[in-house]
Amino acid sequence: MLTWKNASQAKLEDYGKLLLRVTIAGLMLFHGIAKMIGGVGGIEGMLAAKGVPTLLAYGVYVGELVVPLLMLAGVFTRISSLVFAFNMLVAILLAHSADILSIGPHGGWAIELPMLYLLGSLVIALIGPGNYAVRQGKGWWL
Repeated sequence: MLTWKNASQAKLEDYGKLLLRVTIAGLMLFHGIAKMIGGVGGIEGMLAAKGVPTLLAYGVYVGELVVPLLMLAGVFTRISSLVFAFNMLVAILLAHSADILSIGPHGGWAIELPMLYLLGSLVIALIGPGNYAVRQGKGWWL
């Protein structure tokens, strides 16, 4: 039975999903815009130093521009969030691998921000976009 309390709770849950989506994707979009303006030279150098093909540096545009835009709009949210999580996993392994077991200068885990992005995107993949999305999830990939 749908009651006012249940309807109100469902609406709050949808607001929460929207807030999480906008926060994770919106903040990552700034990183993507910076890469678009400054280029991927730094990432190419990092990949070359690790023996990884430098062409993969252009994947950052997918992970930090295209996917966050899809997540913001609520289009293919679950699959976009999984691609986002993979992008963050690669970033952690390539750029922050030495810091995985380190404490940062302010006392927190040195990779807490990349992990927050990674885990936040996994939560979005699990809970879906909610009703405030261009395409509400009708299948697991949406």
